This record gives sequence, C-alpha cells and structure tokens, in this order.
Amino acid sequence: MNVILLFPGQGSQRPGMGKDLAEAYPAARAVFDEADRDLGFSLSSLCFEGPESELTSTQNAQPALLVHGAAAWAVVRERVAPMVSAAAGHSLGEFTAYHAAGTLTLADAVRVVRTRGELMYESGVERPGAMAAILGLDEQLVEKACAEASESGGVVVPANYNTPEQLVISGEVAAVERAMVLAREAGARRAIRLKVSGAFHSPLMDVARGGLADALGTTDARDPAFPVYSNVSAEPVHDAAAACDLLVSQLTSPVRWTALVRRMVSDATQPLFLELGPGAVLANLVQRIVPGAEVLGCGTVEEVERVLQRFERC
Repeated sequence: MNVILLFPGQGSQRPGMGKDLAEAYPAARAVFDEADRDLGFSLSSLCFEGPESELTSTQNAQPALLVHGAAAWAVVRERVAPMVSAAAGHSLGEFTAYHAAGTLTLADAVRVVRTRGELMYESGVERPGAMAAILGLDEQLVEKACAEASESGGVVVPANYNTPEQLVISGEVAAVERAMVLAREAGARRAIRLKVSGAFHSPLMDVARGGLADALGTTDARDPAFPVYSNVSAEPVHDAAAACDLLVSQLTSPVRWTALVRRMVSDATQPLFLELGPGAVLANLVQRIVPGAEVLGCGTVEEVERVLQRFERC
C-alpha cells in the first residue's frame, strides 16, 4: 500500500480543533504541550476554545493547523509510517508535511510558521490586497482574465490551482475586482471575494521572503524521510536545501495543487490519501481531481480510530 499524507492549509481551522485528540491520546497532548512551551502562550487553548476571531488571525491559524496535523501524525505514525511513500500540504500544510517527513522538528516548524504568519499579516498591512475564488472556469481562461486585468494597472495572478475549475486569484484590490468581472464575462459560474488579510501567493508577498528565509536558516533542516511534493513545482523534493528554497518561493508563487495531485497519483500505484488535520477540504479537492481516489480523514478521535483499524489489517 502506498500511503500519501496530506495536510490542510489556512481556512480549515475551527474552534475545538484537536481537543478530542489531546484528551484521548497522550502523544497528541504532548504535541500541543510542546507547542505551548515553544511559543510562550497557550496555543492549545486557542485551538480548543477559540475565540474564532482570534484563531482565524493568520499568525495564529498557521501554527494551530500545523500543531493539529502534527498531533494526528504523532498518534498514527507508528502504525502508518512504514507504508508512507510521500506527503504534501496545501500552502501552510507543506510545512506540516516536512515536519512529518522529519525535515523540521516540531519546535522549528512551530516557530517558523508563527513567523511566517506574522510576516504574511504584516505584508498585507504594508501592501493591501485581495483574493477571490473563481468557480467553473478553466485555468487558461482564468490566467487570461488576470493578464488582461493587470494591463490596466496593478497586479493580479492565479494563486491557487485547487481543481481544474476552482482557482483562486490574488493581487491588488482593483486588479482583482477587474479580473472577477472578466472571469464572469468569460463564463465563470461564480467569482467570490475571500475574507483574507493579504494577497497571499502573489508578488505582494515579496516583502516577507527575506524574513522567512532567515527563519528557515536558523533551523536544523534535514533531508525528508520520504518525498514531499512542492506547491511551487508540483515535483517531489528529496533534500533539505531545496525544501527551504521552495518554501520561501511559495510565498509569491501559486499553489499548483491540481498538477501536484496528478503527479503524486502518476508516481504511486493505487495510493491511499490520508488527510491529517481538521475538516475534509483536501479530500474533496483530491476526489474532484482524481475521481475514485481513496481518501481517509484523520483529524478527530473517530477518524483516527477508523484509520488505526484499517491499518491493523495491513
């Protein structure tokens, strides 16, 4: 069996995340406790109790999602690790994937993603921007709408290639709004502004690159134990130096999730995807990209027990 680990990105956070895992499994509780010590505040209380407005803030949501994914992995690792062939994460989730692969220790990963969230928030204040979801329009037409909208001044680019007909665009506010109009005119089913604090995965995030590179430079990054597929290249990454470079580039590059999933499926025989973290966003995306793909959730006690039972039979 080829197991591929998946870790969700910002937007999947919710109050109560990870609470049942921490109460049921000492390994999960230990992950939350270590993160609290490393950050110097009770991230666990924010995850378990909210408030939602504070949890959703970029600098909090990112470490919260990483720690939930790391906690779920700590619980199932012994049973599942021998069958893992690869991992990937959506945006922030790629850091969690590198933690699971042993590239980043928990302490380093928590510290770096907290810094990443702060840098991205500050970048959004310094260079305000917007993001919008474009539904029901193929990639080439979305790219064309962005290019045409940018010709009138400002910048807007594709930021997330989530499925062949679900993309997110990002950039300066006026340019994003022009691209939304052009996308609707081209036949998009919907164009929806997203509630975000900045223009993520666009050139507007360039001011955050130096700080993130510095933060990654202080880690004891190691080669991953299994390949982690890059958001930037959609290719497997096998060494720590390349991983760190690509994680910095990810700030200003689109998340090529569609290409990434297709590449993982082509590289593995009958893969079983395991989504570790809250919700089922990535499970839904994978099944839309590869109809019939098998995906298991692994973010709650009920889901973890189901996973452990499944792997008892392997």
